Amino acid sequence: MAGSIFGNILKVSTWGESHGAAVGAVVDGCPAGIALSEEYIQTFLDRRKPGQSDYSTKREESDNVKILSGVFEGRTTGTPISMLVENTSHHSADYSNIKDVFRPGHADYTFDAKYGFRDYRGGGRSSGRETIGRVAAGAVAMKILEEYGIEIFAYVTDIGNVSIDRTRFDRAEILKNPLYMPDHKAYEEASEYLDKLIEDKDSSGAKVECIIKGMPAGVGEPVFDKLDARLAYSIMSIGAVKGIEIGDGFDVVKATGSQNNDEFYMNEGEVAKKTNHSGGILGGISDGSDIIIRAAFKPTPSIFRKQSTVTVNGQDAEIEIKGRHDPIIAPRAVVVVESMAALTIADLLLMNKSCKAFTE
Repeated sequence: MAGSIFGNILKVSTWGESHGAAVGAVVDGCPAGIALSEEYIQTFLDRRKPGQSDYSTKREESDNVKILSGVFEGRTTGTPISMLVENTSHHSADYSNIKDVFRPGHADYTFDAKYGFRDYRGGGRSSGRETIGRVAAGAVAMKILEEYGIEIFAYVTDIGNVSIDRTRFDRAEILKNPLYMPDHKAYEEASEYLDKLIEDKDSSGAKVECIIKGMPAGVGEPVFDKLDARLAYSIMSIGAVKGIEIGDGFDVVKATGSQNNDEFYMNEGEVAKKTNHSGGILGGISDGSDIIIRAAFKPTPSIFRKQSTVTVNGQDAEIEIKGRHDPIIAPRAVVVVESMAALTIADLLLMNKSCKAFTE
């Protein structure tokens, strides 16, 4: 299987399956001397692990990370960093009834069409559990970005028809509720909505917004490796993401040039912008403003309603999915979005070490 490696200089390879012995990642290209510990990486993994609320799967996994290589006496050595998380809560029998049918909304059919063989236990390689490796690797990238004074954080803005009120935006609220919403009232409304969906054996989509602060101007390549193109590529690689926006995103369709252009001015000797419709990127290169990304997550495809499908032998059939599944994907994916953004930015920073932003 190709396509499990991400990055140019900071390269990440994730490995493992949902019901295999373990999952993990190898990070190559990390500079030597960066402070890194299992405890630091664990803080990121704890934010995506299952079983933490009524709105996540009841699969009980500690998701404890082990660093196998690349770190000595608390600092990176410049050699590949290998990290492992054991799978300890296998309920493979939950999937025995679907081994010969294709689950609607899942990759079962496309895996079978491509390979003629698939691991039906929880989706195998296409399971959301693959993102553990991304988050572990993203923690390494976050440590690199700390050296540059760059901060990344994300949160849920929309669940179904419930949206945050930006006049009530409270960053401290993000980690206080299990839906990672920066508006407590919106969290309460979204919780009621999700409770109703759970009763109805259904699921919800959501939108995640990610902010990158402290980016210097001048990072990114002007053609195929545009900063926004790389960010879109990395975040769209997260399994359930079906749409991506940078800055004003699709709202630019309704804008005029005079409304969408960000006018410049001098601020204490530095070039600044009066607005940030561009989302911090112009011509594929960072402009020094906050980078703003939004990702649309589809509803969890594993719902407990009876659905129509077909068998691997081409017969019409019905399916009722069993097991332990999230009624909404986005809250646990917030840290995954942060991780992919961090890996993208860290990789481009290392590629841009000779640019003006890092030589003055």
